[in-house]
Amino acid sequence: MNKVLSVVSFLFAALFALPAFAQDAAPAAGGDYLGWLAIGAGLAIGIAAAGGGMGQGRAAAAALEGIARNPGAAGKLNGPMILGLALIESLVIYAFVIAIMLTLKIPG
Repeated sequence: MNKVLSVVSFLFAALFALPAFAQDAAPAAGGDYLGWLAIGAGLAIGIAAAGGGMGQGRAAAAALEGIARNPGAAGKLNGPMILGLALIESLVIYAFVIAIMLTLKIPG
């Protein structure tokens, strides 16, 4: 997990530092930002899907462990677990919507 966090933080630092070293030049006809929009959309959905998957896996594992320890509590654990999974999934859907909005700004 620490390696993944290190790689992601390095990528963010590298992507945000690159424009600081750019020289002033005439903007291209289509704009230089279109490639960055595509990279941003891909990173948004990729990171959101990975984080959502890890969060859902941990939530389901914790609920199943609780049910295994106390089978009588299964009814009380199902509702909050489903609510938690839905909230985690909604964050992934928000990232997907943002990625789609970024992608639609790129002319075909």
